[in-house]
Amino acid sequence: MPLIKNGRLAEDRYVRLLDESPIPDGVAVIVPAARFLADADEILRRDGPTGVEWPNNRKVAELEPYLDRLAVVVLSFPNFKDGRGYSQARLLRERYGFLGELRAAGQILRDQFLFLARAGFDALEVAKPGDAEAFASALARYSVFYQDAGDDRAPALRRRLARMAAVTPREMVR
Repeated sequence: MPLIKNGRLAEDRYVRLLDESPIPDGVAVIVPAARFLADADEILRRDGPTGVEWPNNRKVAELEPYLDRLAVVVLSFPNFKDGRGYSQARLLRERYGFLGELRAAGQILRDQFLFLARAGFDALEVAKPGDAEAFASALARYSVFYQDAGDDRAPALRRRLARMAAVTPREMVR
């Protein structure tokens, strides 16, 4: 599947492993959640970046003890109508402070691209390479938002208050 990072097609250097596959050293891998949780410490001790594919029906709190050692968390969207991945992303970024790559995978519509970025995703697996341009366009379409979100863009009110604080009282009279 094509991977989009920073609004562009990117090479996916991670290898997806099945539950029974041996885990090679020195290779960036993404392992399924069940396999990861069964042997997390050993998997994280290996030489090479490690990611986990996390289903949307599991609590992300289970990942908390490992987040500082995970390079990637892939959140699944099994159906475009299922928004639990957005909540998981916000929790990982805002409550648990996850700083690694947060990747969305599964059934995602182009209309949802901006919402993914707002929730804190910085990578996206897409069905078609042409979605990279649509993703970049969605990110550039809006510059002002009214709500806080996982993408660290300041909402309109906070931006306005910051501008007002920078203006001296004398300038306000003019």
